[in-house]
Amino acid sequence: MGTMQDHDPGETQEWVDSLKAVIAHVGAERARYLLGKLRDEALRTDTMPPFLATTPYRNTIPPGQEEKSSGNREIEHKIRSAIRWNAVAIILRANKESSELGGHIASFQSSALLYDIGFGHFWRGASDDHGGDLIYVQGHVSPGIYGRAYLEGRLTDEQLKNFRQESEGKGIPSYPHPWLMPEFWQFPTVSMGLGPLMAIYQARFLKYLEGRGLAKTEGRKVWAFLGDGECDEPESLGAISLGGREGLDNLIFVINCNLQRLDGPVRGNGKIIQELEGIFRGAGWNVIKVIWGSAWDKLFAKDKAGILLKRMEECVDGQYQDFKSKDGAYVREHFFNTPELKALVADLSDEEVWKLNRGGHDPFKVYAAYAAAVKHKGQPTVILAKTVKGYGMGESGEGQMISHQAKKMTQDALKQFCERFQIPITDKQFEDMAYLRFADDSPEAKYLKERRAALGGYLPQRRRKSTALTAPPLANFERLLQSSGEREISTTMAFVQMLGTLVRDKAIGKYVVPIVPDESRTFGMEGMFRQLGIYSAVGQLYKPQDADQLMYYREDKSGQVLQEGINEAGAMSSWIAASTSYSTNNVPMIPFYIYYSMFGLQRVGDLAWLAGDMRARGFLLGGTAGRTTLNGEGLQHEDGHSHVLASTIPNCISYDPTFAYEVIVIVRDGMRRMMEEQEDVYYYITLMNENYPHPAMPAGAEAGIVKGMYLLKAGDSVGKPGKGPRVQLMGSGTILREVMAAAELLKKDFKVDADLWSVTSFNELRRDGMSAERYNLLHPTKPRRKSYVEATLEDHAGPVVAATDYMRIYADQIRNQIPRRYVTLGTDGFGRSDYRVKLRKFFEVNRHYVAVAALKALADDGEIKAEVVAEAIKKYGVDTERPDPWTV
Repeated sequence: MGTMQDHDPGETQEWVDSLKAVIAHVGAERARYLLGKLRDEALRTDTMPPFLATTPYRNTIPPGQEEKSSGNREIEHKIRSAIRWNAVAIILRANKESSELGGHIASFQSSALLYDIGFGHFWRGASDDHGGDLIYVQGHVSPGIYGRAYLEGRLTDEQLKNFRQESEGKGIPSYPHPWLMPEFWQFPTVSMGLGPLMAIYQARFLKYLEGRGLAKTEGRKVWAFLGDGECDEPESLGAISLGGREGLDNLIFVINCNLQRLDGPVRGNGKIIQELEGIFRGAGWNVIKVIWGSAWDKLFAKDKAGILLKRMEECVDGQYQDFKSKDGAYVREHFFNTPELKALVADLSDEEVWKLNRGGHDPFKVYAAYAAAVKHKGQPTVILAKTVKGYGMGESGEGQMISHQAKKMTQDALKQFCERFQIPITDKQFEDMAYLRFADDSPEAKYLKERRAALGGYLPQRRRKSTALTAPPLANFERLLQSSGEREISTTMAFVQMLGTLVRDKAIGKYVVPIVPDESRTFGMEGMFRQLGIYSAVGQLYKPQDADQLMYYREDKSGQVLQEGINEAGAMSSWIAASTSYSTNNVPMIPFYIYYSMFGLQRVGDLAWLAGDMRARGFLLGGTAGRTTLNGEGLQHEDGHSHVLASTIPNCISYDPTFAYEVIVIVRDGMRRMMEEQEDVYYYITLMNENYPHPAMPAGAEAGIVKGMYLLKAGDSVGKPGKGPRVQLMGSGTILREVMAAAELLKKDFKVDADLWSVTSFNELRRDGMSAERYNLLHPTKPRRKSYVEATLEDHAGPVVAATDYMRIYADQIRNQIPRRYVTLGTDGFGRSDYRVKLRKFFEVNRHYVAVAALKALADDGEIKAEVVAEAIKKYGVDTERPDPWTV
């Protein structure tokens, strides 16, 4: 298109003049309408020119259309300057003796204005008539947020002085961490990419609550701050199509485009702002570019030939970074590099050339962008604000490659910093690097307080408790606590039946949030499609193909199920939004997110860790769990380690139940802890797709199920010394059934008796053991405390053998709690596709290996002869020469 010749310049000029006339006499809106009609006709006649993903490299909002702030610019500048100083002082004081603690100065200095305009004019706190806006701050700017909170009187000198010194409980964390500051920070965001991803699903969840009539969320906004370099994280942009597709006009991204990554330019050879504009426009977002400050407006007005914009568009980001690391004379020489360009700035001094600022540092431009964003309807908005990394740091980091790592400033740079921002500081305060706070009766303090009062209260601020929900009694699930008789079901089926009971519960049913990543039919949940409906922002605009079926696919604006497609990270983000709704919305929800266990903690482990930090409360259900239960799917899909991963998250409570009644007891107790007691824990429960009969719950088993272990069946010789050798057999999940079968083999073939233990959670047993161990370490003169495992096993003699469908390290965790011989079997290695019976033989966790392991333990204890073990190996056809299964 760019190579086409103009065969009739006169006619071309007539068209251009006509457009100019419409703009001049009727306005830009009419011009846009006419261009739209021309576009429609061009599409109809197949003469549409190529799509342009970007607009010119200048501000989206023309100067004449900028909404003006009614705020006091002078006072706001003083407040902002004091916050800038506090942010610097926090880092410099922490690193005065050593740089060991670290910290970041440059990120906040580049975005101080972006936050200040939001705090001062736009971001609503939670109040009686407004649920509050939700702000995802960029993790590295935390010193600036602390600096403002100190100015507001919300943080103390002691807290700021102990920045990044938290072990004694006096300090404040390096980044936003709700676990460490549970009444301050709302969202952990420093693991880059997760903040923007969660913000999208948070905004959608607000629409979900509104659609279902559970909360009034109209008027609430979700603001997410991220860096241009952060946009290279797949999570940052991976879900933006959802925002455009569902018209999330309650969502605003502010991307701080300081053109720098941690090590250098984001797009040294290109333009990151133009690239991001094209991406977001293509995804259906409203894009507002804030590139140039007000000082440029006069130059644009003076430039009738368009040479300034042409020069701006030909420069790449690497050059822009270079310009801002130098001075006005350098900019005059290298940016205004032609006689025509030099003539544009001939009447400006070098200092004035240097003050030709970027838009992200101009309060008028930023205010206008925010005002336009909050009023925009039908689309999410992204604001691309051009700034300078390390703005104001001078020789210590402004616009330099080393900006991100800078944690110190020279005295000269610090003095220039104070002069540049007119920071109201005395020589003594400068020398001491004292934190600044305005006197209570000062105009600045009053203004600061008035602005936040007008907006509903201080931010960030986090709600710790909400309305408690009462967990239904176990009696409500009586059918699932009884024997299934000859009917074979899976624990997945038992869970789905329990979920069906919960959603019908009149007291709590509406608060249940079923979440699936396009696997409802796999888990037998398709019945909920019609019963509950799948949430959709627009309802259902089509007749589903299966409309004549009982369980047809029904989408609804008030749908209860969140069906996220093939999108584990998105589904997890929805779960996080629901599981923290008690805090963000004062509406407690009970989310159940079920997925292939291999694609949970392994695939979205960073989000799972974040959920712990964020004090999430909800249920993760790892379906088709274990390395030998999803027998046809093979290496990629078979999970032998999700419980090991779960153990790394301190407040993740994980269970591997075998029977329906165990699932019921665990889920019900989880609801009691999280919804009634409002404990900041969440649950991971593995479910299997293997069908088998389920017994009734043994009397008095509830407490042991929750603790992590209980006696499923006592051997015949319990309490009868001298009646022959005895072993203690432990199992979890589907492998417990192999352990039960092994007990029968030992009894029938070798006259060895066994007590059978169902271990629902080796992870919880380990934590109990650590607690007892620590108590004994710190109380040497007190009676020794026994762990639950040790106390429970002390009346049951014989070596202990444990088998699971997970790596051996899972069961190995309780080894030091068993003061006798302890043998573990597990499924270390890559998965395989085959029949379950063959897989369990391959991984050496079937009944025969359990029996052999028990006999070997007895032989090692001198209870039987070694020849008995050899006999069993031969009898059960165990291959003694095959390679280790974890090596093949």
